[in-house]
Amino acid sequence: MNHTNIKIFNGKIITPNRLIEGGSLLISNGRIVEVSNTNIEADDAIQIDAAGKYVSPGFIDIHVHGGGGHDFMDNTLEAFLTIAKTHARYGTTSMTPTTLSCGRSDLIQTLDLYKIAHAINTDGAQFLGMHIEGPYFSMKQKGAQDGRYIREPDPEEYMQIISEHDIITRWSAAPELKGAVAFGRYLRDRGILPAIAHTDAIYEEVLEAYESGYTHATHFYSCMSGVSRRNAFRYAGVIESAYLIDGMSVEIIADGIHLPPPLLKLVYKIKGAEKTALVTDAMRAAGMPSGESILGSLKDGTRVIVEDDVAKLPDRSAFAGSVATADSLVRNMVRMADVPLIDAIKMISLTPATIMNVDMKKGSLTAGKDADVVLFDDDIRIDTTIINGKIVYKNNDNV
Repeated sequence: MNHTNIKIFNGKIITPNRLIEGGSLLISNGRIVEVSNTNIEADDAIQIDAAGKYVSPGFIDIHVHGGGGHDFMDNTLEAFLTIAKTHARYGTTSMTPTTLSCGRSDLIQTLDLYKIAHAINTDGAQFLGMHIEGPYFSMKQKGAQDGRYIREPDPEEYMQIISEHDIITRWSAAPELKGAVAFGRYLRDRGILPAIAHTDAIYEEVLEAYESGYTHATHFYSCMSGVSRRNAFRYAGVIESAYLIDGMSVEIIADGIHLPPPLLKLVYKIKGAEKTALVTDAMRAAGMPSGESILGSLKDGTRVIVEDDVAKLPDRSAFAGSVATADSLVRNMVRMADVPLIDAIKMISLTPATIMNVDMKKGSLTAGKDADVVLFDDDIRIDTTIINGKIVYKNNDNV
């Protein structure tokens, strides 16, 4: 469903700093042209009565592996398009498809498929470039990543991959590994975000990494070091480092399980909404019933069990991925962490847009930006998802 002009009125419009009660918003040719606290005159536009619902910038998920029964590493166009469409139902209007540690040929195939999927993805969340997660990780902090593929940064490998694929926008690695600092500088110089992940680094290593471009922490708290002791001396880990370095941004899986409410509150208290992004880190079981599933690709992935709203390794010794959706992240921050709605929305819109350097066109309901808009009720149940001025989802249960 696509219209040149759309007017949304009688809504509670969420801006980065305030709530506009009874406001209206005008969209034309895929862009926001006006936001007002009065009823904009636009007789030629399709009229959407928000009926008192919240009118929010679209949700931006900068770390997501799958959903709707598919994983990006299935390496099929159906997987890419189904995942994008699945998450759009939950308010996600943009996402960064994410890989897992894998063989080089599988990674290349995923990157090549991204280019095709990006060109034909018109009914789901937009793709903001690929996020490569691994394989340059600490074995001690590998979590559910496949240890068969984990290794130190290989300049010949990553230089060739980057030279042949200009769609990589982010790469997560452990900065303490041999060659990782040089790898971070190489990424930064090419406009790719180096992020700290699956790491056992201490503060001194994190500080050097930060100065080399590692300005973001992937799934904060998960698979990263805290305070440790070496030869009786205590060392601050990545968690403490991210708190100490004011300029470092973090992302959190706010499903209330990977991080319980006290930690959600602590992250918000110290890092604030401007430096904290909400991510699903969702695997294929997001939006699907509980039961057995697979983390990673169908042909080479890890069997997991989905129960208690999270994926676990079969022996239940560790979590093996999130099944969260973007709407649930916002709901949890408001209800579990007592975060004001405006800040919770900022954490899943403007902040991730800023981290990924797309805030000039996405992340807030501002004239001139892309018309990525979500309507939801007081329970943060998604009513309508609009991407680039096109209505891609409408919850008819709310009609």
